[in-house]
Amino acid sequence: MSVRSGIIRGVRGHPAILHLDMDAFYAAVEQRAKPSLRGKPVVVGGLGPRGVVATASYEARTYGVHSAMPVAQARARCPNAAYLTPRFGLYRQVSDTVMELLAELSPLVEPLSLDEAFVDLAVGGAAVTTEEALTTGRALRARIRAATGLSGSVGLAGSKMLAKIASEQAKPDGLVLIAPGTEREFLAPMSVRVLPGVGPATDRALRRAGIGTVAEAAAAGKEELVRLLGQAQGVAVHTMAQGVDDRPVVAERDAKSVSVEDTFDTDLTDRPLVRAQVDRLAGRCAERLRTAGRSARTVVLKVRGHDFTTLTRSETLRGPTDEPAVIREAAARLLEGVDTTAGVRLLGVGVTALAGYTQEDLFAQRSQTPGGHAATAPPEPPAPAQPPPSAVRRWLPGLDVRHVKHGPGWVQGSGVGRVTVRFEQPGSQPGRVRTFSMDDPELEPGEPLPLPAQPLPSDGEGRPESL
Repeated sequence: MSVRSGIIRGVRGHPAILHLDMDAFYAAVEQRAKPSLRGKPVVVGGLGPRGVVATASYEARTYGVHSAMPVAQARARCPNAAYLTPRFGLYRQVSDTVMELLAELSPLVEPLSLDEAFVDLAVGGAAVTTEEALTTGRALRARIRAATGLSGSVGLAGSKMLAKIASEQAKPDGLVLIAPGTEREFLAPMSVRVLPGVGPATDRALRRAGIGTVAEAAAAGKEELVRLLGQAQGVAVHTMAQGVDDRPVVAERDAKSVSVEDTFDTDLTDRPLVRAQVDRLAGRCAERLRTAGRSARTVVLKVRGHDFTTLTRSETLRGPTDEPAVIREAAARLLEGVDTTAGVRLLGVGVTALAGYTQEDLFAQRSQTPGGHAATAPPEPPAPAQPPPSAVRRWLPGLDVRHVKHGPGWVQGSGVGRVTVRFEQPGSQPGRVRTFSMDDPELEPGEPLPLPAQPLPSDGEGRPESL
C-alpha cells in the first residue's frame, strides 16, 4: 500500500518537539541506589494483598511483568525478583535533577509525570534543523547519565504525538528522530496500538474489519472508522492515523489542573483491583500537586469503559489541600458511585481549583460525605498510651535503615519478629546481609542517600540512533 508524503496539518516542518521518557524509572533508581540489584529483576509497587506494579525493570519484563499488573500475578511470573516499596521522595529528587536539565533547553517544558516530559525546542517559532535536534538529544541523554547514572529515551519530531511514539520506539536507552516529510511512512507499518488511546478493545474491533496497521486505518476513511468505533473514537483514530496533532507544549506553571491517568492493556473487571488503581493514581496525583507547590479544592475521577464511554465525577472539598490521604479518600468516594462491572480501560484522578495555600482543618475534609457535606466531628478521644517501638515500626522491603554499628542499608524483608537488612549504599560494592530483631534499638529508619554522578558515557554507549 502506498503512503502519501508531504506536509501534514498540525505537524511542524522541523523536529522541534522532544519527548523524554526515563527507562523503567522507579526500578532503575532502585538498581542505581542498591548495587546488589544491578542487572537483576526488580519490581516496585504496592506489596499488600491488593498491591499493583508501578514499574518493573527490563530484567523483570522478560518474565511478562508490567506496570498495572497485580503484584500477586507478578510474583507468580517472576518469584525471584526484588519486590520493593516505592520511595517517592528519592524519585522526586532524581526527577528534579532531570527536569532542571530539560529547563536548560527551553522555557517550554511540559512534565507528564516524574519521569516523562515534552520540550519545545523552537521557542519563538525559530526552526530547528535535524542536526541541531540530534545534537540536543544526544547531549541531553549524556548529561542525564552523567548527573544520575540513569538512561532516558528520546523522541524528536514535529508534533507531540509523533515525538512520544518515537521515544517508545527508542526504548530502552535510545534516540529516534522522525525526519520532516517522513511522518506517514514512519507510522504506516505500525500497529494501530501505537496511536494514543487505542487499546485492546479498539484493536479487536479494527482487526475484525481487516484493519491492523496505521496505514490501513488511514485508508479506511473517517466514515468507516466512525461506523466501527463510534463518532468520538472513530474521528480520533482517523485524525491520528493521518499523523495530525497540533497540541502545543504547555509549561507546568500555566497548568490550571493536575492529573494522572493510565490506560490498561487489559480491561479491568475486578472491583478490588479498580479500587487499588484509583488509590495508586490518587497518590501519584498528590505527589505531582506537592511537587508543583500547589494545593487543590476539587478532586476529579475519570473512568473510561470498555466501549469508550467516559464518565467524570468530582467532589469539592471545604478548602484546598495537598494531603494524599484526603485526595485518596475523595477519589474512593467518587468511585463508589460508578459501575465498573463491564470493564474499565482507563482510569484517571485529577485535581482542579488550584491554590497556593492548604486548608489546615484536615479532619473536616476527610469527614465529608459523598454529597460534599461535612460530617459532625465526634469528641476527640483521649490519646492512647505510647506503643512500644516494635509496634510502630514497619520494616517494608526496599526502605532505608541505618544501624549504629553497620551504617546505612535497606530492608530486604521482615517477618516473625525479625528484619533482614543489606548494608550497602549508592556507589558501593554489593553489601553484606544481616538479620536483627524488629525492635533492635540500634536499628532505625533511615533517609535515602543521593545517587552518585558518573562520568560522561563514551561514544557509542546505548542503543544505535534511528532516523
